[in-house]
Amino acid sequence: MDTNISVAVQTTDFDIAQEYARLAGDAAIGAIVQFVGRVREQSEAGAVSQMTLEHYPGMTEKVLRDIGERALARWHLHRVRIVHRVGPLQPADQIVLVQVAAGHRFDAFEAAQAIMDFLKTEAPFWKQEATPEGARWVDAREHDERAVQRWSEMNDEP
Repeated sequence: MDTNISVAVQTTDFDIAQEYARLAGDAAIGAIVQFVGRVREQSEAGAVSQMTLEHYPGMTEKVLRDIGERALARWHLHRVRIVHRVGPLQPADQIVLVQVAAGHRFDAFEAAQAIMDFLKTEAPFWKQEATPEGARWVDAREHDERAVQRWSEMNDEP
């Protein structure tokens, strides 16, 4: 198991400053890119009062780790951290954190974007939104599939 990859699936919130501090101590790191995804109060279906995320325990962590390993193999990275929340979440709650530490910004930016694209299409999460019309399951989006295809076309799939 690669110790340069760290993943967590949890119900509790994460602290961005604490997560950053864990990566920033290595003087070889010249760039840290962080992405934080949050619950929006609006979706294609209208107002969202709550989002519930379910997952497949054990398999989800394995898929997230695999995505991180592919990123490490493709870009010159020092560390990858992926944190994803599950359970009931409210608008403005943090859902996901992807951190990539690299020697240079180019690798960090590209890897962070690719990790999110693959996470959205491969990780076994199921999202249900509570709307004024009732609960609805959210399907995968076509633009997420196109984003993953773009990475494959740019180079061998990570």
